[in-house]
Amino acid sequence: MENHSQGLDAALTGDVDVAQDAVRAAYGAVIPWRVVAMLLVVLGFQGYAAAIPTIAAHWLRKDFQLSDPAMAKVFAGFALSSFGALALARMADRIGRRRVLMWSAIAMPIAALGAATAQQVVVFVAFIIVVEAFLGAALTCSVVMLAELLPVRRRADGQSWAGLATAVGGGLCVFLAPVYSRLGMSWRWLLAIPVAGIAILPTVVSSIPESTRWRREAREVESKPTRFYDIFVPLYRKRAVTIIVCSLLAYFSAEGVNSYSYFHAVSVIGLSADFASALTIIGGGVGMLGFPIGAWAAERFGRVPTIVTCGGATSAVALAYYWGPPDHFAHPALWLGVAFLFMNATTNALTVASVAAVTELLPTALRGTMMGWVALTTAFGAVSAEATIATLAAAAGGISVMTGWLSLLGIPGAILFGMIIDETRGLSLDAAAKEAAFHADR
Repeated sequence: MENHSQGLDAALTGDVDVAQDAVRAAYGAVIPWRVVAMLLVVLGFQGYAAAIPTIAAHWLRKDFQLSDPAMAKVFAGFALSSFGALALARMADRIGRRRVLMWSAIAMPIAALGAATAQQVVVFVAFIIVVEAFLGAALTCSVVMLAELLPVRRRADGQSWAGLATAVGGGLCVFLAPVYSRLGMSWRWLLAIPVAGIAILPTVVSSIPESTRWRREAREVESKPTRFYDIFVPLYRKRAVTIIVCSLLAYFSAEGVNSYSYFHAVSVIGLSADFASALTIIGGGVGMLGFPIGAWAAERFGRVPTIVTCGGATSAVALAYYWGPPDHFAHPALWLGVAFLFMNATTNALTVASVAAVTELLPTALRGTMMGWVALTTAFGAVSAEATIATLAAAAGGISVMTGWLSLLGIPGAILFGMIIDETRGLSLDAAAKEAAFHADR
């Protein structure tokens, strides 16, 4: 009865997380696993589609006859999708997460079909920008809904499940690339699965209910809606600015690392496509252990310490991958495989802790908006990184060398996050995001 009373008190005071935990303890209620599973299916499709530009880079370059600077410009063009992702993420806060998720489930396959049939690189890039804009919106909606659905003690776990689902989808893309190549099929067939999503994703999304927390918040702010720049109000300014600056540094560092790993193995080190794919699948598969490790560390030590540690480690291992192996090293594939494994593991742990922190630091009315700002910032970092690579790669000694230099920028970003951002481990969403203070200020 004590738990029942706590649940009623929490419900009356609006602390949804405490209320849910107390009710579960009193009545033995369980997490709605079916809804979680449907969100993970959506994330799996997103992971597959998001991996295509990176995995297809080697063939994309040949098909469109692109030079190194032109390749960098193409990837910079992809980053423009973040403007659409910001607009859609903002709409997720205004009109609902589920509705934007449904739009993405319909629009992304249609744009993927356009990309698959494009014969000019400009047209291909334009369609991929649309694909990635809706992918970004769907990712925002999915991780935000997981954060709002799960109890306090499982929120970091939820982000690790999201990361695993995304990685499994990306792994399928890595697996299929050499299979298609061996069968003499065009790399464009990689887009067949995203296109086929039009027959699956709308049905999956229709089975996902709207976030209860968002519905409650929509009633609260109906008379005075929020704006996309409200993340900079005094209550959240320090948090928002720090997140944006750290995201900029992180993605300036990570853009080349994420984009050219397969390219480095095949075009620079000289591994075969089959061998590089095997290396990527094994290293990426074992590296997925970083997701549960990141969730455990985020709950055991806190989000902030995990971000600081994994952020620095990711930059160091990326440097080893892109500047290695040393000359005359007997087994270059082994060097790359081990470095790729640890690079993925630390990146995955960093992702879990980062997404958990960002979804907890802003209120419900601005949670999707903050994720959209992060997407825009990361795109600016990606464009800047690609422009830097395009401009300086030749002088530095190639794309891989320049990518190694840029990877070092992740270290100051991780340190800055650790110095300024508040720890949210163990706090309800209302407490972590200062919901009461936010509504009092309005």
